[in-house]
Amino acid sequence: MATPSSPSLGGPSPGFLSPRYRVLLAGVFSQILCIGVARFAYTPLLPVMQQQTWLTDAQGGWLAALNYAGYMLGALLAASIHSIRLKDTLYRLTLVLAVLSTAGMALADSFWLWAAMRFVAGFSSSGAMLLASGLILHWLISHGQRGELGIHFAGVGLGMLVAALAVELMLRLAFGWQAQWWGFTALAAALLIPAWAWLPRPAKPIMGAGGGQRQAQPPSRTFMRLMLAAYFCAGYGYVISATFIVAIVEREPLLAGAGNWTFALVGLAAAPAVMVWDLIARRFGYLGALIAAMALQVVGIVLPALTASLASVLISAVLYGGTFLGCVSLVLTMAGRLYPQSPARMMGRMTLAYGTAQIVAPALTGMLAEGTGHYDTGLWLAGGFVALGALLLIWLRAVDQTAQRLDAEARGGVA
Repeated sequence: MATPSSPSLGGPSPGFLSPRYRVLLAGVFSQILCIGVARFAYTPLLPVMQQQTWLTDAQGGWLAALNYAGYMLGALLAASIHSIRLKDTLYRLTLVLAVLSTAGMALADSFWLWAAMRFVAGFSSSGAMLLASGLILHWLISHGQRGELGIHFAGVGLGMLVAALAVELMLRLAFGWQAQWWGFTALAAALLIPAWAWLPRPAKPIMGAGGGQRQAQPPSRTFMRLMLAAYFCAGYGYVISATFIVAIVEREPLLAGAGNWTFALVGLAAAPAVMVWDLIARRFGYLGALIAAMALQVVGIVLPALTASLASVLISAVLYGGTFLGCVSLVLTMAGRLYPQSPARMMGRMTLAYGTAQIVAPALTGMLAEGTGHYDTGLWLAGGFVALGALLLIWLRAVDQTAQRLDAEARGGVA
């Protein structure tokens, strides 16, 4: 919340941080809260809840699907709002909903309560992924700074790491599933403070401020069609490992007990990866970096289906963690380049494609796992979708001028 004396700095914050890093850290904390806690705490807690309650594979998959249905609603709302002030207000509402939905998971042993809370948590996660990223991009571009979201999206990896380590710690303290959700609620309440206070609240839409703002450069129809299809494929691959990786590892007798550490490794790999992919994009272009990330992600997804050794699981975790978030960051950065004044315009459409896959994939994978007793079929299907997405991007890069222009801008260091 802005103070009258410094409306652009977002209220109380450490004096040793520049305005740029205060804004970026607000985004990091929002990601840890809305994604790491409200969304990803469910992944390491899923096997705990299955052991201590009646939750089945199929029900666990449906809860994950409802989470992404909530995310879809948030994406639709974010894409339909044009007022920067209203976007900021909705962002702050999602922070509060992230805390409340986390607390709601601990209230009772009820599938319908959990379903409602997972839906609300999904809605809240759109605040960190879309609204915060759009607000941050708007701030960076309007202040004449390079519009890269690597640091912001590092919060997702850090959130995954925090979620995994927190569950491991609470298990060692013999916390049950309800006590663990209450522990996450306390953490969420603490994260709310910097996520709220350090992101400036814009007084009014910025019209031509700074004199150097870029105008929208709408993409071609070919670009949008192929990119939406490719991003759907990426979303299908992302959600399977994001939802089930801990359960997959814990189900292997030789790997029992390693699930949370595997998930922590995913987060550890994801946190710096987004900044690495920014650097790769400067060398090979946004599309070139995205194709490479998706190709590596295919390997990371299918490795656990090929072999159950600890080495393969760890390699899979690093490859998956090191790529999935880079894909999201690269696509949303492209949205910011095409629509610098209103990046949520394209972000919303891309996220709808990504989110549609994330509703279908967990429910289907959960039912396949319940029917077969393993997740291998779901992993191969996810890897196939991501491979198809990479092929679509190769085609797009070869035939479309928008894709070629974006690649040239990335390599040329255009701000």
